[in-house]
Amino acid sequence: MEFLVEGFLALTWKHVVMYVIGIVLIWLAIKKDYEPSLLLPMGFGAILVNIPATGVLDQVLNGVGETHGIIQWLFETGIEASEAMPILLFIGIGAMIDFGPLLSNPKMFLFGAGAQFGIFAAILLAVLLGFNIQDAASIRIIGAADGPTSILVSQILDSNYIGAIAVAAYSYMALVPIIQPFAIRLVTTKKERMIRMKYEPSSVSKTVRIAFPICVTFIVGLIAPTSVALVGFLMFGNLIRECGVLNTMSDAAQNMLSNLITLLLGITIAFSMQAESFVAVDTILIMVIGLFAFVFDTIGGVMLAKVINLFSKEKINPMVGGAGISAFPMSSRVIQKMALKEDPQNVLLMHAAGANVSGQIASVIAGGMVINLVTSFL
Repeated sequence: MEFLVEGFLALTWKHVVMYVIGIVLIWLAIKKDYEPSLLLPMGFGAILVNIPATGVLDQVLNGVGETHGIIQWLFETGIEASEAMPILLFIGIGAMIDFGPLLSNPKMFLFGAGAQFGIFAAILLAVLLGFNIQDAASIRIIGAADGPTSILVSQILDSNYIGAIAVAAYSYMALVPIIQPFAIRLVTTKKERMIRMKYEPSSVSKTVRIAFPICVTFIVGLIAPTSVALVGFLMFGNLIRECGVLNTMSDAAQNMLSNLITLLLGITIAFSMQAESFVAVDTILIMVIGLFAFVFDTIGGVMLAKVINLFSKEKINPMVGGAGISAFPMSSRVIQKMALKEDPQNVLLMHAAGANVSGQIASVIAGGMVINLVTSFL
């Protein structure tokens, strides 16, 4: 009974705030179906790590000595010591991606690059708001809508805000259907959103599909060597998918590996969501900067399409440029839904999918470049 009383007495208002955040994340996962594989374990983990004297964190008990908590151990071994979990997740992501729409329409590569504008603008905002260069560089990756890359970059750069960055990145990924339409409508007219684009499907040979991940790894690795861990594992997963002789392994990467790592990653990130450090003004600022980066990433892709239209006879629907973020395949589906709302006969899905998978590559390249630039600067 004394222990129960001590537990309640140890509760603070910050703990209560974290319980509310955890419940909200679980609600979004179950009720709204927003990234449930990540938001649910993150939400439950946020509750676990904020129970006073919780056994999931390392602690010292009278008469027992130090006991090792499972979540702290997973964080220290799987993320802090080796960054293993987010990198391994890229194998599963790569195995899920079909680069066919991009390879059949290579100009969509441009939108993957154009939709990274927000992350470079966000670093200036983060620095102006008082964050150091490592934290500012980590925070800006939120705009790429790529949770694993956000976690990996913030961990490699030893950011103090990995928990807040992870929550922001995955929350905004989940809110793509809400945020992107708002951002796109800000900078487009109804006439632009009704532009129809011809889609002439071209067959992409097996040889090209196999050569693509190998060539991307070589090229990106030579340009930005620090991104090899990101790009290389993504492309390795895609090579497993496309080679045609490892179907069982491809299925395992897409399902068992991806699901297991996602589950462990979600609950492990909760280690950085302890009330003492998470409930702070800086967390609110990170959420604001992340939203700024995400919105301007979308706008950057849209504006690039509008610039291309100034010099092109065949017009591009600017909404396709907005799909150049990394939230695959959610963003391309959002663009198609917006297109059908404006014109029930307009089909943009394959164009948007090409831009979307380009954004997946661009986000990991941007992550590698951020690591390279910041480490060089330091």
